[in-house]
Amino acid sequence: MPLSEHEQRILAELEESLVRHDPDFAERVRSETVYRHAGRYCKWAAVGFVAGVAILVAFYSRSVVAGLFGVAIMFGSVVVFERNLRRMGKAGWHDLTRSLNDDDTPGGAGSIEHAVQGARAWFRTHLLRRDR
Repeated sequence: MPLSEHEQRILAELEESLVRHDPDFAERVRSETVYRHAGRYCKWAAVGFVAGVAILVAFYSRSVVAGLFGVAIMFGSVVVFERNLRRMGKAGWHDLTRSLNDDDTPGGAGSIEHAVQGARAWFRTHLLRRDR
Protein backbone atom coordinates (compact mmCIF):
# COMPACT_ATOMS: atom_id res chain seq x y z
CA MET A 1 0.00 0.00 0.00
CA PRO A 2 1.63 3.28 -1.09
CA LEU A 3 1.98 6.19 1.30
CA SER A 4 -0.17 9.26 0.93
CA GLU A 5 1.38 12.58 -0.04
CA HIS A 6 1.04 13.81 3.54
CA GLU A 7 2.88 10.75 4.89
CA GLN A 8 5.60 11.09 2.26
CA ARG A 9 6.06 14.77 3.18
CA ILE A 10 6.35 13.88 6.90
CA LEU A 11 8.96 11.21 6.13
CA ALA A 12 10.92 13.65 3.97
CA GLU A 13 10.89 16.21 6.80
CA LEU A 14 12.07 13.59 9.28
CA GLU A 15 14.89 12.57 6.95
CA GLU A 16 15.99 16.19 6.45
CA SER A 17 15.96 16.73 10.22
CA LEU A 18 18.03 13.60 10.80
CA VAL A 19 20.59 14.61 8.18
CA ARG A 20 20.79 18.11 9.64
CA HIS A 21 21.23 16.98 13.27
CA ASP A 22 23.43 13.89 12.85
CA PRO A 23 24.87 13.51 9.34
CA ASP A 24 27.22 10.64 10.33
CA PHE A 25 24.36 8.52 11.66
CA ALA A 26 22.23 9.35 8.63
CA GLU A 27 25.01 8.19 6.30
CA ARG A 28 25.45 4.95 8.25
CA VAL A 29 21.72 4.24 8.08
CA ARG A 30 21.65 5.05 4.37
CA SER A 31 24.59 2.76 3.56
CA GLU A 32 23.62 -0.14 5.86
CA THR A 33 21.68 -2.96 4.22
CA VAL A 34 20.16 -6.15 5.56
CA TYR A 35 22.86 -8.11 3.78
CA ARG A 36 25.74 -6.23 5.39
CA HIS A 37 24.15 -6.30 8.84
CA ALA A 38 23.23 -10.00 8.77
CA GLY A 39 26.48 -10.91 7.02
CA ARG A 40 28.48 -9.25 9.78
CA TYR A 41 26.64 -11.28 12.40
CA CYS A 42 27.18 -14.47 10.36
CA LYS A 43 30.93 -13.80 10.34
CA TRP A 44 30.98 -13.26 14.10
CA ALA A 45 28.91 -16.42 14.60
CA ALA A 46 31.44 -18.40 12.57
CA VAL A 47 34.27 -16.98 14.71
CA GLY A 48 32.29 -17.92 17.83
CA PHE A 49 31.78 -21.45 16.54
CA VAL A 50 35.51 -21.89 15.93
CA ALA A 51 36.21 -20.51 19.42
CA GLY A 52 33.71 -23.01 20.85
CA VAL A 53 35.45 -25.88 19.04
CA ALA A 54 38.82 -24.68 20.35
CA ILE A 55 37.48 -24.53 23.92
CA LEU A 56 35.94 -27.97 23.55
CA VAL A 57 39.14 -29.55 22.22
CA ALA A 58 41.45 -27.76 24.63
CA PHE A 59 39.54 -28.22 27.89
CA TYR A 60 37.31 -31.29 27.55
CA SER A 61 40.03 -33.70 28.72
CA ARG A 62 40.58 -31.61 31.88
CA SER A 63 37.02 -30.61 32.69
CA VAL A 64 33.71 -31.82 31.32
CA VAL A 65 32.09 -28.53 32.40
CA ALA A 66 34.55 -26.52 30.29
CA GLY A 67 33.88 -28.83 27.34
CA LEU A 68 30.14 -28.35 27.75
CA PHE A 69 30.73 -24.59 27.86
CA GLY A 70 32.45 -24.90 24.47
CA VAL A 71 29.48 -26.89 23.13
CA ALA A 72 27.09 -24.20 24.44
CA ILE A 73 29.11 -21.53 22.62
CA MET A 74 28.99 -23.60 19.44
CA PHE A 75 25.22 -24.08 19.75
CA GLY A 76 24.62 -20.37 20.32
CA SER A 77 26.80 -19.50 17.34
CA VAL A 78 24.90 -21.88 15.08
CA VAL A 79 21.57 -20.37 16.16
CA VAL A 80 22.80 -16.82 15.46
CA PHE A 81 24.26 -17.91 12.12
CA GLU A 82 21.05 -19.66 11.05
CA ARG A 83 18.79 -16.75 12.00
CA ASN A 84 20.89 -14.20 10.14
CA LEU A 85 21.21 -16.48 7.13
CA ARG A 86 17.40 -16.73 7.03
CA ARG A 87 17.16 -12.95 7.34
CA MET A 88 19.43 -12.53 4.33
CA GLY A 89 17.42 -15.12 2.40
CA LYS A 90 14.10 -13.43 3.15
CA ALA A 91 15.50 -10.04 2.18
CA GLY A 92 16.87 -11.49 -1.03
CA TRP A 93 13.55 -13.11 -1.91
CA HIS A 94 11.63 -9.90 -1.19
CA ASP A 95 14.08 -7.87 -3.28
CA LEU A 96 13.78 -10.35 -6.14
CA THR A 97 10.00 -10.45 -6.14
CA ARG A 98 9.73 -6.68 -5.80
CA SER A 99 12.04 -6.11 -8.76
CA LEU A 100 10.13 -8.63 -10.87
CA ASN A 101 6.76 -7.08 -10.02
CA ASP A 102 7.78 -3.45 -10.61
CA ASP A 103 6.04 -3.35 -13.96
CA ASP A 104 3.27 -5.85 -14.68
CA THR A 105 3.19 -5.27 -18.41
CA PRO A 106 4.94 -7.90 -20.56
CA GLY A 107 8.35 -6.69 -21.62
CA GLY A 108 8.22 -3.81 -19.13
CA ALA A 109 11.22 -2.35 -17.34
CA GLY A 110 10.95 -4.70 -14.35
CA SER A 111 10.09 -7.92 -16.14
CA ILE A 112 12.17 -10.99 -16.79
CA GLU A 113 11.59 -10.60 -20.52
CA HIS A 114 13.24 -7.19 -20.44
CA ALA A 115 16.25 -8.61 -18.58
CA VAL A 116 16.63 -11.48 -21.04
CA GLN A 117 16.36 -9.15 -24.01
CA GLY A 118 18.99 -6.87 -22.48
CA ALA A 119 21.36 -9.78 -21.86
CA ARG A 120 20.79 -11.10 -25.39
CA ALA A 121 21.58 -7.69 -26.88
CA TRP A 122 24.75 -7.39 -24.79
CA PHE A 123 25.95 -10.83 -25.90
CA ARG A 124 25.28 -9.97 -29.52
CA THR A 125 27.24 -6.73 -29.36
CA HIS A 126 30.15 -7.87 -27.20
CA LEU A 127 30.69 -11.57 -27.75
CA LEU A 128 29.44 -12.33 -31.24
CA ARG A 129 31.43 -9.71 -33.11
CA ARG A 130 32.36 -10.94 -36.52
CA ASP A 131 35.25 -9.46 -38.37
CA ARG A 132 34.05 -8.91 -41.91
